[in-house]
Amino acid sequence: MYPQRELTLLAARKIELQQSIAQRRAQSVKDAFRITRPLAWLDRAQTFWAQIPPLAKVAALSIGLLVLKRTLFPQRKINVLGPLLRWGSIILKAKAKAQKTDKIPAGSAW
Repeated sequence: MYPQRELTLLAARKIELQQSIAQRRAQSVKDAFRITRPLAWLDRAQTFWAQIPPLAKVAALSIGLLVLKRTLFPQRKINVLGPLLRWGSIILKAKAKAQKTDKIPAGSAW
């Protein structure tokens, strides 16, 4: 029916196709594992989260949001010494003047 040469070529092509299919299947399995790895991690995290008591969840979320806020929106460092030195002398002078005015008799001009 078919000449032997064509049958040999078809057999060789069939083997090539089978090898190509096997390689693609192996690559598909590797890709599937790589894609589902984060999903497996999320599943483990969700299972762990379900085991945590509700009050601890609220505390963990509050602390996490606070850390996130401080990380994304850092505040300026509060410097106490600068304003204290700047306004301290004025406050002390005002206090001394107020004490001095308390000692002045009511009828005097000063």
